[in-house]
Amino acid sequence: SPIFIFLVYAIACILFAKATYYEPNKIECLYSNEQAPAIDTNEFSTMIWNIGYCGLGAKSDFFYDGGKMMRPEKSEVERNLKGVVSELTKHPLDFLMLQEVDSLSKRSYDICEKDFIESQFGRGLKSFFALNYNVRYIPMPWLEPMGHVKSGLQTITKYEPRRVERHQLPGAFGFPKQLFFLRRCLLVTYFPLANGKDLVMINIHNSAYDDSGKLKKQEMDYLKTILMKQYSLGNYVVCGGDWNQCPPDFPYDQLAKGKEGDYKQTNVKKDFVENWQWIYDRQTATNRKNNTPFNPNKTFVTLIDFFLVSPNIEAVSCKGISNQFEFSDHQPVFMQFKLAN
Repeated sequence: SPIFIFLVYAIACILFAKATYYEPNKIECLYSNEQAPAIDTNEFSTMIWNIGYCGLGAKSDFFYDGGKMMRPEKSEVERNLKGVVSELTKHPLDFLMLQEVDSLSKRSYDICEKDFIESQFGRGLKSFFALNYNVRYIPMPWLEPMGHVKSGLQTITKYEPRRVERHQLPGAFGFPKQLFFLRRCLLVTYFPLANGKDLVMINIHNSAYDDSGKLKKQEMDYLKTILMKQYSLGNYVVCGGDWNQCPPDFPYDQLAKGKEGDYKQTNVKKDFVENWQWIYDRQTATNRKNNTPFNPNKTFVTLIDFFLVSPNIEAVSCKGISNQFEFSDHQPVFMQFKLAN
C-alpha cells in the first residue's frame, strides 16, 4: 500500500541520514600561520550578509516558512549570485563575513557559490569557509526533496590571519529532526596587531526555528565564553552575522509594514555582556519573512543581522544597505570601526 511504501522510504531516509551524519570536532583549525605579518593600522571596515544561498531573492518564498517553493529556477539563482557579488564588490572591505554560502547543494543547482564569490575579489585576498550544513539527503518536501546540502560561513579578508578556527556550537534539535538540520558553528579568525594583541573576527549564524530558545541559549553561552576569554587577553573582538534574534531592547516589529501572521522574534538578553556595544542601523530592516515573495507594502521585516564589539573598539559608522531584498531574504550591513589604544 502507499502508506507502507511511504513508511519504508521515511525509515530508509532516517537510517541513511544517521549513517552519514556530519560530526565535526569541537574546534577545528582551518588555517595557521604564526609568521603572519602584524597589521599596523587601527581603522577597518567590515560587512556581514546572509546571502540565503542565492535562492531566496525577492521573487521567492520558501516551503519551511509557509511558502511553496523548494528552490527557484537555476537562472534566478545565477542572477542572485551575480547581484550579491556586484553589491559586495562596491565596498572597500577589510573583512567580509557571509552566511548561507553553498558549496554543493541541490537547492542551488550544485553551483559552488563559495568559489565563485572568492574568484570575484581578485588575487591577494584570503577566503576561509566553515561548513555548518552538511546533509547527504533531505527528503522534505516529500514531492520535491531538497536533496543534498553543503553550505556554510565564509570570511574573506585582505589581511593574513594568524589562525582560523571552526567552533562547533553546542545543542541540537531532537531526533530525528537533528539529522536534517544545520550543525551551527562560529568561524573565528585571529589577526596579529602591531601592539602584540589580536583582532578577533567572529562570523556567527545562530539557530532558527528554535521556538523554545533552548538552542540559542546554549549557543550564546558558548559565544560568551569565547568573548570573555579573548577580551581578558587584551584582544579586540568583533562578532557579526545572522543572530536570528533582535538586538537587546530592539522592538522586533519596529520596521514592519504589515503585522501578518504570528511572527515573533526574540531579543538577545539585555545582560548578555556588560560594556560591550551592539552595533546596528535601526532604520534598515535586515531580514524578511519568506511565506510569500517580497511585497514592500506587506511583507513582515525585522532586524536580526548586526555586530557586537568589545569595549576597546569604537564603531565609527554602521549602515544597513537596502536593496529591497532583491538577491536574498537578508540585507547586508556595513560597519567602519577603529581600535582604541
